[in-house]
Amino acid sequence: MLQVGLSLPRSPGGAAGAFPMAEPAAGEDAGTGPGESLSAEVLGSSPVTIVVTSEADTWDIDTSSCLGCGQFVDWDKMPEPQQPAQIPRDVLSRPRKELKRLVREGCWAWSHAGRARLYPRLIQQVSCRLVTPDALVYRDVAGRLFGKPSVSSHPLPEFLEGCPMPTYCLSPHGVTALKKILICVGTLFPDITHSPLLPALAALLLHYSEDEAQCFESVSRLIASNAPHAGYIDQSFLAHQASCMTFGDLANKHCPAAHKLIAGAAENVLEVYSEWLSWLFPGLPFGYAVRVLDVFLLEGQKVLYRIALALLKQFWLSVTPAGLQGSDIKADLQAFVRNIAEHVTVDKLLERAFGIRLFSRKEIWLLQMANRKALMERGITVVQRRPSFHLAVDMQNFSSSTVTAQEMRLVWSWIPERFSLFPPLLLFSTSEDGCSLQRFYTCCEGYEPTVLLIKTTEGEVCGAFLSSDWSERKKSGATSGFFGTGECFVFTVRPEAERYEWVLIKKPELAKAVPRSRQRSPSPAPEPRLGSSRDSRSSSPNHLAVPSPQRRGRLSPFLAIRHFLLPSKTASMFMSGSRDGIVIGGGGGQALSLDASLLWGHTEHCETFDNPPLCQENFQVQLLEVWGFQSA
Repeated sequence: MLQVGLSLPRSPGGAAGAFPMAEPAAGEDAGTGPGESLSAEVLGSSPVTIVVTSEADTWDIDTSSCLGCGQFVDWDKMPEPQQPAQIPRDVLSRPRKELKRLVREGCWAWSHAGRARLYPRLIQQVSCRLVTPDALVYRDVAGRLFGKPSVSSHPLPEFLEGCPMPTYCLSPHGVTALKKILICVGTLFPDITHSPLLPALAALLLHYSEDEAQCFESVSRLIASNAPHAGYIDQSFLAHQASCMTFGDLANKHCPAAHKLIAGAAENVLEVYSEWLSWLFPGLPFGYAVRVLDVFLLEGQKVLYRIALALLKQFWLSVTPAGLQGSDIKADLQAFVRNIAEHVTVDKLLERAFGIRLFSRKEIWLLQMANRKALMERGITVVQRRPSFHLAVDMQNFSSSTVTAQEMRLVWSWIPERFSLFPPLLLFSTSEDGCSLQRFYTCCEGYEPTVLLIKTTEGEVCGAFLSSDWSERKKSGATSGFFGTGECFVFTVRPEAERYEWVLIKKPELAKAVPRSRQRSPSPAPEPRLGSSRDSRSSSPNHLAVPSPQRRGRLSPFLAIRHFLLPSKTASMFMSGSRDGIVIGGGGGQALSLDASLLWGHTEHCETFDNPPLCQENFQVQLLEVWGFQSA
């Protein structure tokens, strides 16, 4: 059995196992500003120690304990502050906007004692469930589980199976305390089935906790958070995988160059993005990780998306496409993050992360809920610990007359993650169904979303991802009104592959989020049109179709127009259909338009997608295909 000794290393300039408690200043903030940063030597010093757990792991628990912040730290590993920190006494009472600025700029970046003082107070402000286990509950449960003062053996919770457990700068005594805390979490939160973030979060908080019970209470409050649209810790494989898909969607939109690089180097893009959280924890060195924790405790999970996106952008800047050929992109990313201090300071990394203009917390939550729903349609459940099948789409058997399997794989990497889980299903083809607009509508109604592919007689290939069912056009009556959401985009495949998204994704400053009091409830969707042989597919359990009619309370679509105050209607002209033809994109021109014969088309710049002409401006259609999404 492993016996953990109780002798503690002496902290620099202080008592054994305690943080040097410098007095905070009473005046204005004198912490680090955006131009100041800890040196790369301090922040990127030692590699993170990781323990990979398995179901069979059993740990020897030393139940002795000792008070004092810093008692769990190995001070030989802990980076030393380079200057005294002066933290305003009322820092947590500042207006939220000012507090966010101070934390992002590193108000207490230089102070271990400051974190020990402020972390518990920050976490006490987290809104959580009424009945949440606290420090007293921990002492009671730990006493019953581990006894006094004997040594006993206990397995770690099953939800940690295969998850990395970073120990950062913890001493052997601290590592033992961490295991005890995680065992008690498993006992008191039996519904947790998968949580890769939890051990890293507990380990970091333990560095700044006065005892195990305080650390447990902090972790407990983050687990039990009930703040709307602002969760902290995913607690099931379903929730974790949905967050991975959400990160993939955000990377697709906000890091298009890096996304294109990864799509070209990896066979399975989602598999690469499924490791996004490990880039941060345990990937980042300790000095970077605690700065991320500072802002995470104040702002929630959205912060993690921002910083991972900044890392992805920085990675793209550090490599060349030729350098990735034949390499393991996942290993390259992990190695890059481990050595991040060689590329960018933590201050600069955070500055770039918060310079990314993400959508609102609610909008990201809607996207995550949509991804969660798609995973449930694939059979992933809340209690499932690992997927029982491969989530990626196999394009080897894909066959199209407009694009190759490799080209379709690229198009599939552009579409939202929740749809890319499903293989493509041919809904309409002019070579099979004829050049009839009415037949086009009949075959495509009941499917949402769809991918339109056009091959011209000149050999150019372009198209559009269309987020809404074509039956939405009927809401406009005799007029050819526009419909769709901000997930629509247009693209070219040949001669060059390029995607043009909704203009607000690149320029979010053009619109503001609609106040909650002005948001309207979604109106019911029309019933799908029936009466053709192809229509029978919409009722098949093997195909993805729009539920109709919508039930009251159904989640609002991600990037729905009603969520934004747009400068003009031309910013939201996504798709339109009438008996005379179809139009995609509008405002100052049309990105794509086709006549009723589906033989002649036109393309030009439009304000909705801010795109150039997608092919020769006036073109003749050689072949047109519409693809939907087939469920398992």
